[in-house]
Amino acid sequence: MIAALFVQTGGSYFGLPDVDPWDETRDARRYAGPWPVVAHPPCQRWGKLWAGQPLHIKRTGERKRKGDDGGCFAAALAAVRKWGGVLEHPWGSHAWPHFGLNTPPREGGWIAADFEGGWTCCVEQGRYGHYARKPTLLYANGVDLPALLWGKSEAKLDPGMVERLGIDRAKRRGEVASSGGGIDSASRISTPAPFRDMLISMARTAGRRVAA
Repeated sequence: MIAALFVQTGGSYFGLPDVDPWDETRDARRYAGPWPVVAHPPCQRWGKLWAGQPLHIKRTGERKRKGDDGGCFAAALAAVRKWGGVLEHPWGSHAWPHFGLNTPPREGGWIAADFEGGWTCCVEQGRYGHYARKPTLLYANGVDLPALLWGKSEAKLDPGMVERLGIDRAKRRGEVASSGGGIDSASRISTPAPFRDMLISMARTAGRRVAA
């Protein structure tokens, strides 16, 4: 059995055999084992726009606090370290330096993440079926470390957006904006099945060792 923590209700981790999904209603911060985990802690307060959308800030003066995620990332990291498994977060996540994790090379390859037995790498979800490159940080502990589809690929800008805005503005908007964007964009935040399956297969190597 694998526990999938901080996942979307009804998303790609639901309905799978031997996968126990923990969505917002279950509150994955309370997960107490005993299964290895695949963790997707929320990233909004750790990303480039951690303070909030610029237009909202300009209109209201309201700014969020960096890292104010209610302890979700800390709980996910603790679960991976205790039970084994893997955690994912966007490339450039401020959680990595905040929690003392080494930043891996953008081009890929596993490096030691910490002094807790963890390993980290960067891999593009676009190589596993996502519409954008979506470079992603992985933190793994207590599992086998597979060779992944490494490498930094070219941006996949929507031709229609390039035609409307021009190449420079399109690049500033980025790949995500060309297909919806925003924190509620299902296409942006969804995990492609091949990427999900790869994370689950990593976590299952911890499960085999626990069972032994």
